Amino acid sequence: MFCLEFKVGESRKNESDLDQVLDYALDLKNFHKFSEDRVIVPILIATKYPNSSSYIQPSAYDDMVVNPIISGAYGITMLIVSVLKEYPNESPIDQNWIISPYAPTPTIIEAARTLYESHSVEDITRHEADKVSTDATIAYILEVIKRSKSNREKSICFVTGVPGAGKTLVGLDVAVKQTYQGSDNPIDDEGAVYLSGNGPLVAVLNEALAKDNYAKCRDRGESKKLSDSRREVGKFIQIIHRYRDNMLAKIKNPVENGILEIDPDKAVKMIESGYGEVEHVAIFDEAQRSWTHKRLSDYLKRGGTYGNKLKVPNFPMSEASFLIWSLDQREDWATIVCLVGGGQEINTGEAGISEWILALNKTFTHWKVYISPQLTEPEYAEGKVNELLKENGNVTYSKDLHLGVSLRSYRAEKLSAFVHALLALDESAESIYEEIKDNYPIVLTRDMEKAKRWLHEKVRGTERTGVLITKESARFKPLGVHVLPSDDDNAVHWFLEDKKDTRSSNYLEDAATEIQVQGLELDYTCVLWDADMRYEDGKWHFYRFNRQTQWIEQKADSESKQELMKYMLNAYRVLLTRARAGMVICIPEGNSHKTVTGFWEDSTRLPEYYDSTYQYLVRLGLETI
Repeated sequence: MFCLEFKVGESRKNESDLDQVLDYALDLKNFHKFSEDRVIVPILIATKYPNSSSYIQPSAYDDMVVNPIISGAYGITMLIVSVLKEYPNESPIDQNWIISPYAPTPTIIEAARTLYESHSVEDITRHEADKVSTDATIAYILEVIKRSKSNREKSICFVTGVPGAGKTLVGLDVAVKQTYQGSDNPIDDEGAVYLSGNGPLVAVLNEALAKDNYAKCRDRGESKKLSDSRREVGKFIQIIHRYRDNMLAKIKNPVENGILEIDPDKAVKMIESGYGEVEHVAIFDEAQRSWTHKRLSDYLKRGGTYGNKLKVPNFPMSEASFLIWSLDQREDWATIVCLVGGGQEINTGEAGISEWILALNKTFTHWKVYISPQLTEPEYAEGKVNELLKENGNVTYSKDLHLGVSLRSYRAEKLSAFVHALLALDESAESIYEEIKDNYPIVLTRDMEKAKRWLHEKVRGTERTGVLITKESARFKPLGVHVLPSDDDNAVHWFLEDKKDTRSSNYLEDAATEIQVQGLELDYTCVLWDADMRYEDGKWHFYRFNRQTQWIEQKADSESKQELMKYMLNAYRVLLTRARAGMVICIPEGNSHKTVTGFWEDSTRLPEYYDSTYQYLVRLGLETI
């Protein structure tokens, strides 16, 4: 099979053009059913290029994709003949090839771009009904929205899913379908907004969509500024703080007697929407990360850091409760869609899903609740969901609200199960790894330079790679690794710039934390495992560095310490599920040297801090490099 990419009038060999035709070949190899066992030859045809490739070289990856070759306009025939001589025993392509199942699994950035431009998800998700349930989940949510509108009622859906199963994609698609309903323009008074407290995710998606929209408008000859595209996209995808501040600006301040009330001097009451926002539907991604009452109250007491910076002393609600309250201000109907990742609370003050349920039980008893049965599992609200909901008569369970198959790791649908078993110290981890290792490489090393070399040798075309660490990691500088600064602009560059830009993740110089990568993905990753979480005596032990001289073990002697340990474990869960195609885990050797006087050269990086964790992963069967 030949992939031909023509560059008419081009006389030079450009790396980006070769990457483009290689991307097409890899797309066929990975996602086109009847192409996966064929030899695929990507050829770049720069019509004015004076030469032609003379060396046909199989890929080093042993996947029957030939390294890209190049020809001018007059060398194509001879080049194809040379390839056919090189591979004389290939069987004819079956006539069914043209109708082969094609099942691409795009990154969330690629998917969002396609959604925003075409207002359709049909061409960007896999449609093998026995494997993927995104279609059923989207249809179920849209039906709940339709029913809520017809009955003029308030409803909330809880969607669960394994890491990489497409929760964010489902949320974006529901927002697009509800807002546009098959039209090229938004439908009046039918709007939906996608909300997330994940600043890097919102920033990366917004910038990717805005730049794409801007470029396509310019190509169509439309007069448009990039700032206009950013403004348009910003209405559709918002940081939760912005939405929250819009509602805060309408309340009586200060709050009296612990009750939120609308101040009629600050807001206009509309016939249908009441004092609510214009959208009927709010999709809240990573709902398990909503803030506790204490964190939100403390934040608003000092005025916050976003939006209007209003100071609201004595704020009486958690973030979950306030979002429900905000939609409840509508006079007609409203639906909230909560996208929930199990075991992915990663920051202090994140309430988990129990705060939503408590608010529905205590305050918003008239809301209809649609819930995934999976929400009753231990990783959600410590397994107490059944108990919390037993007195709520408005609950409907549906298996369509659970996404059980990872789309991110298209080569290893059982990756999330392996990571879960690894972190749970479950003996099934070894057998699960045996099932996935042939299609999804996970290798282990003690040498950061070997890890980087492995990544460089794996990526092809425009595939992305990057180094990941937890925010509790502290002793990475000796390995030549720096932490990506926390502001959102750096995350945008890290995820979106190409491999020629030193700010890109592909340079492997700046490592991103779980805060910056949750909800996003790369093709290949290096997870740099520091001494903050160690396998010792058959269980995990957690440590925080005092930023000076030593690691201090965290004991489960208080509720806050137990919560911190949960966040630290979940941080590794996030990092270990970011790669679509494979990963290398680097556990440093530490520093075993002593000074001439007999003291440790670096007492913060002793080998014993790392060795037992390394040995645990070796016992699971991971290949070492």
